[in-house]
Amino acid sequence: MNDLTDGACVFDAYGTLLDVASAAAKSTDMLGADAARLGQIWRTKQLEYSWLRSLMGEHADFWQLTGDALDFAMETVGIDDATVRQRLMDLYFTLDAFPETSGVLQTLKAAGMKTAILSNGSPAMLQGAIDHAGIAHLLDAVYSVEDVGVFKPHPSVYQMAVDGLNLTPDKIRFLSSNAWDVAGASYFGFR
Repeated sequence: MNDLTDGACVFDAYGTLLDVASAAAKSTDMLGADAARLGQIWRTKQLEYSWLRSLMGEHADFWQLTGDALDFAMETVGIDDATVRQRLMDLYFTLDAFPETSGVLQTLKAAGMKTAILSNGSPAMLQGAIDHAGIAHLLDAVYSVEDVGVFKPHPSVYQMAVDGLNLTPDKIRFLSSNAWDVAGASYFGFR
């Protein structure tokens, strides 16, 4: 499988193509020295809540989990301000892409590779973020766990890319900044 045109490159969105820390970073005027700490707690809880809900069979969309995780993070750092909360939640729809994101996707597309996102994010969150980042035109597909009602690393999530791209798992290269996601994708059969 040396030829890029015979497969797809599927990316996780949050933390891989999109900078999840950018929401808190854009709010340092309101958060001050707590911005980075709040951002880290927020992301950790967001993931932990997704795993717990999947294990318990109690799905809620990623928007709700993002809000629940933010509430936990704000309480942990001692911030009780509805305006700050709303601003941070709104910023999740306009997360910045990492500087190299567009160039990487352009290079893959120019080489004839299919590109896609496979994410825990809700469809509206993902659409807002990829539109803001200016990368929507560089993606052949965007898959949200909302179509299967369980979060990664459940195998049914990875199966969405197989079905949607009409490829066998070994023809899909999966990239994520999250080791647990890479492990799940690898176990499923992605490269």
